[in-house]
Amino acid sequence: MLERQSSYDYEDLLKCGRGELFGPGNAQLPLPPMLMFDRITQISDTGGEFDKGLVRAELDIKEDLWFFPCHFQGDPVMPGCLGLDALWQMTGFFLGWLGERGRGRAISTGEIKFSKMVTPSTKLVEYGVDIKRVRTGRLVLGIADGWLKADGETIYQAKDLRVGLFRMEDA
Repeated sequence: MLERQSSYDYEDLLKCGRGELFGPGNAQLPLPPMLMFDRITQISDTGGEFDKGLVRAELDIKEDLWFFPCHFQGDPVMPGCLGLDALWQMTGFFLGWLGERGRGRAISTGEIKFSKMVTPSTKLVEYGVDIKRVRTGRLVLGIADGWLKADGETIYQAKDLRVGLFRMEDA
């Protein structure tokens, strides 16, 4: 049984992206530049808003991040879809961390609200995912609510993030 850590550094996240953390054919994070956080600061199967688990992660914002020059020239902001993807990434990571098998795929989300933007002047993005439900069986499904904070202020909220783990024989 894989020993479950309560936090992961950047090198650990890269191992996950290469398929080395949860084993071949199981949950993987994307590799840079699509990996949207630098570290997981906390992960637990208890706690969070619904007391069913949580994941907390951080991204250090640097002015030279790949998306700023192209989104938008002269008006650089982090695309909202990348913050949303980070929340899906964290939900899938949680399922792999639990020891569930299969490749993670974002399925859907319910309501999304963006109130402000991440810009090059932002220093730190914090992400949070609060697990609402994990369904196991032929399809492993994680459902969570998430948020993004820019320099301590909550600016994104997402309800009912859904991530599934799919086994290759089911594809």
